[in-house]
Amino acid sequence: MNFRVTKSLVLAGAAAALMVSVGAFAQDKPAAKPPADASASRWDIFLGYSYLAPKGTVQVEQPDGLGTIEPVDYKSINWGAIASGAYYFNKYIGAQGELGVHQCGAKESDCGNNDGFTTGSVGLIFRYPTSDITPFVHALAGGARIGGPEHEPNTWGPMLTVGGGMDYNTPLFNHHLAIRLFQADYAYMHADFGPHPYGGRANINAARLSAGVVWHIGSIAPPPPVTLACSASPTSVFPGEPVTVTATADMLNPKMKAVYTFTGDGVTGSGATATVATASLAPGSYTVKCNVSEGPKAGQSADASATYTVKAFEPPTVSCSANPTTIKPGDTSAITATGLSPQNRPLTYSYSASAGTVSGTGASATFSSAGAPAGTATVTCTVTDDKGQTATATTPVTIEAPYVAPAPVQSALCSISFDKDKKRPARVDNEAKACLDDIALTLQSKSDATAAIVGSSTAEEKAPPKHAKKGAPVEDLAAQRAVNTKDYLVTEKGIDASRITVYTGTGDGKKVEDYLVPAGATFSVDGATAVSGDVKAQPRKALAEKHHHKKAK
Repeated sequence: MNFRVTKSLVLAGAAAALMVSVGAFAQDKPAAKPPADASASRWDIFLGYSYLAPKGTVQVEQPDGLGTIEPVDYKSINWGAIASGAYYFNKYIGAQGELGVHQCGAKESDCGNNDGFTTGSVGLIFRYPTSDITPFVHALAGGARIGGPEHEPNTWGPMLTVGGGMDYNTPLFNHHLAIRLFQADYAYMHADFGPHPYGGRANINAARLSAGVVWHIGSIAPPPPVTLACSASPTSVFPGEPVTVTATADMLNPKMKAVYTFTGDGVTGSGATATVATASLAPGSYTVKCNVSEGPKAGQSADASATYTVKAFEPPTVSCSANPTTIKPGDTSAITATGLSPQNRPLTYSYSASAGTVSGTGASATFSSAGAPAGTATVTCTVTDDKGQTATATTPVTIEAPYVAPAPVQSALCSISFDKDKKRPARVDNEAKACLDDIALTLQSKSDATAAIVGSSTAEEKAPPKHAKKGAPVEDLAAQRAVNTKDYLVTEKGIDASRITVYTGTGDGKKVEDYLVPAGATFSVDGATAVSGDVKAQPRKALAEKHHHKKAK
């Protein structure tokens, strides 16, 4: 075998392994780890550096012409390249073919005549794949082309190999590239070099250490399942508003055409979107079923669903107001109704009142209080949409009661005292004139008013005198005082006698109390009694002077 070619292959494999190792560990941010099943490749192709340490002896006849035979040992071979390919039946077991080339050294002087090993074998391989590392063992059988260790010609012989190793799965090239951290094998090889000279037999036990790169091809794991999400927009509508349903699939095979289907009330569409016509749907919740499949006949499929709600039309609302809110009997008030439909449905207006009448159409009406009693009348405003839904509101209108003037009542005027003139206890004296003059002026200014005069006397005045005859009448000073007071107003002040009524009272005192009685008022004082016409007025005369005569001596 050409040594320089073999050496070049070895150097190339070692350099490739080194570069990949540096690239894998020099990443700033490691890629996400694949799941364990994704690490179970279908094919593994390995290329790397290999060190071979054969142990064996060949009895070699020496070229001294004397027939001398000496044992010659094989030396370790530091330069080697190894390549293998494995096909896996499942996640753990596969078949492997392997090829190895080893030369004895970098210099021809380091080797015997054609020392070297070229191996080829096939067998079974067992692995345990994870997301990070994959340990393996294998058992192989094949042949080895062995040369040396001295001048023995290259000869093919049988070979058996058992061993194992470990691969590190890198994130490079989408997790396709791995590093074989080590592969340690035991190999048994046998060679028959024929008769001497330079013949003999060799039974070789060899240790082999290898490292390099592994390229993963294909996958044992089945393709990820197709997923499907289905959404409705908007999720809540009123009848007649459209709904759009969108299907979103993932993990589809790009080589196959995706086929979408939708089923549900009022659903139509193609591709990944569909439209729902809701005009004929009753209020409630609805579901649209979505499906995606890879091709019409084969491939994976997935199902999903989306829900939406058809809402009932909301009823209208209304507010109601009156202007003015307080009116007089027979007046009117303007009524204003403000209706609103959340879905802008057409509205009609109507009105009613608990008293009076209300008339009008549209958003304005007029309330009339004609015929309504005083108090509060309630006006009701009603709106109705085209779906028959209604709303009402009320507003009060206050009808004032008609004005009624207060009933006239009597009022007290000044009073007169009769306790100074003991001889004429019923006489109206000069001091009383000031009070009576004011009363006269009041009656003159209020021509429709009358006066009431109530006379009083003391208990002593009401009792019979001590020296009076039994059964003699007692002067009614209370009545006399009232009559005398009236007489002054009539005779001296010119007041019409019909406008003055005299009474006796139950009070204890020598006085007269005067009252003004407006038109329409009724005089009323507890205990007052009208004086009969039998009591006559006494003239207001001064007392006669007394003359005193001296007695004759």
